[in-house]
Amino acid sequence: MTTPPQPAHGTPAGQHGPAQHPPVPPPGPQYTRPPQQYAGYPPLPPPPPVAKRIPEDQPFVVRPSIRKRGMFFGAFALILVVPLSCLFGIGILGSDDTDAGEALFGLVAVVGCLLLLLGLPLGIQLWLIASGGPVLAAGPAGLWIRTRPTRGQAIWLPWEGIAQISRRRWSLEKMLVVKARDPRTGQNLGAFTSLDSGLLKAFYGSGFVATLNFADKPEAEIVAAVAHFSAGRTPISL
Repeated sequence: MTTPPQPAHGTPAGQHGPAQHPPVPPPGPQYTRPPQQYAGYPPLPPPPPVAKRIPEDQPFVVRPSIRKRGMFFGAFALILVVPLSCLFGIGILGSDDTDAGEALFGLVAVVGCLLLLLGLPLGIQLWLIASGGPVLAAGPAGLWIRTRPTRGQAIWLPWEGIAQISRRRWSLEKMLVVKARDPRTGQNLGAFTSLDSGLLKAFYGSGFVATLNFADKPEAEIVAAVAHFSAGRTPISL
């Protein structure tokens, strides 16, 4: 007579042991990589190209106008210097202990000091803007735009990767504002760029802007070139 086989671990025949379940992982995050990098998910898109300055060989290039910016800085300095000079001049000329020659010399010295205090930082700012190269460049595939207003660092965005291009004005500055579709665009460009980008977003709604009224080309020409090269691939509200 054949003896039926006995189940393992001493379980009597005809009876079932406790159900065997796979181990439950502990609570908490179990992945060290983004889910998009696992099998079955599309790979993460590569970061957009970044350059130290906008290439000069693009079909349409916009550079800052040093003449326009210099005239603006000069007018700003005069608006501040003239009233202060008048106040100091009235005080000097009204003094009984000062003759005409000393009063004139004092007034000239005060005006010179004020112009130096204002002209030095404004001159440095003008030099930084001029040395950074172009502010915008457009072509059939996309556009280059500066990531910092006073530096030459620039980023390239394809037309399909741009959510909107608009025109905004704050004070006397009129800007072409470019918003990328991916909100992570520009996050790895450094701490100083992040600071500049945060200030630009507060004023214009995006960290990628290019001047329109202080450029070497007319505003209408810049707007027409952007609309032409985008060819309907980017929403434009200008």
